[in-house]
Amino acid sequence: MGDQLYLRPAAFIWGAAASQAIIGQHAIPIAGGPAACTLFEVIEGTPQSNSRRFVTAQDLLASDETAFAETVSRIGASRTPIVGLSMDRPRIMGVVNVTPDSFSDGGEFNVTDRSTAHIAHLVDAGADLIDIGGESTRPGAAPVDDAEELRRVMPVIRSARQFGCPISIDTRKSAVMTAATQAGAAIINDVSALTYDEHALSATAASNAPVILMHAQGDPRSMQDAPSYDDVLLEVYDYLEARIEAAVGAGIARDKIIVDPGIGFGKTLEHNLALLSGLGLLHGLGVTVLLGVSRKRLIGALTGESDPKKRSAGSIGLALAGAAQGVQIFRVHDVRDTVHALTCWRAAVTK
Repeated sequence: MGDQLYLRPAAFIWGAAASQAIIGQHAIPIAGGPAACTLFEVIEGTPQSNSRRFVTAQDLLASDETAFAETVSRIGASRTPIVGLSMDRPRIMGVVNVTPDSFSDGGEFNVTDRSTAHIAHLVDAGADLIDIGGESTRPGAAPVDDAEELRRVMPVIRSARQFGCPISIDTRKSAVMTAATQAGAAIINDVSALTYDEHALSATAASNAPVILMHAQGDPRSMQDAPSYDDVLLEVYDYLEARIEAAVGAGIARDKIIVDPGIGFGKTLEHNLALLSGLGLLHGLGVTVLLGVSRKRLIGALTGESDPKKRSAGSIGLALAGAAQGVQIFRVHDVRDTVHALTCWRAAVTK
């Protein structure tokens, strides 16, 4: 891959100030607003060798460089609603793991009645989406076969439809994608970005469902053995850009694609923090951005809290850091607390 030009939004403003700055061409909207950015980091080169400088939004808007114009257009364009949900405010995806071995809640909801009760609780707490998964992808997890994954998730999907909340199916397998979407799942969430199963691209295209493409380095069984990058932020961006193009090439509409940087999937603590501090770069892909950091190991590393269920405060702190950079969807375990935190944060910054 040759030299590229990347634009990372670096100075966010909100509310009336953002609107006035956009009108005066002193800021560029982030995904249509309500956030805007007045300063950008320009990165030119490759993950292995690059130069960096800062430019104002005013200079970018005045530039006649084609590469700038295309990326600025993608950063600023409003995102198409996903399953009827506008992306002009933070959306909350509640996690439902119907597995015996997920890192945070394995075994708690792998019976349909318990899963259904948990989904009712998440919807009541304010979840906009429900993400149902039947295969753990925690570090060290072994894969399960199609039949077992289907046995776990299909009754829960059918039961979850009663709540009227859009359902996401968290799977790497085309057979599960097809069965789940036929049963009522509205979104496909693939931690392998449609690379694990050779039929996943065609199955997703045939379903006509929006898809979440996540970055991961390596397989869950070994991804944390020795993750390595020259520049994790640029490499994740390049990977997701390539997967978007593969999806579009397979017939998936670009406005139905969501990207996830894959916090904790083949990354060290330092890699994760570099991604979290540079999340704004992903807006240059021109699609909706999702962040899944709830209860993850890096929170334990930062706080010393070994019990995932006691990492709610850290999870919310990182969600707010993502919201401050314009992330649109948050995949979380602690829905009510996250909804309250983001509601208060948004009220304060958008005045």
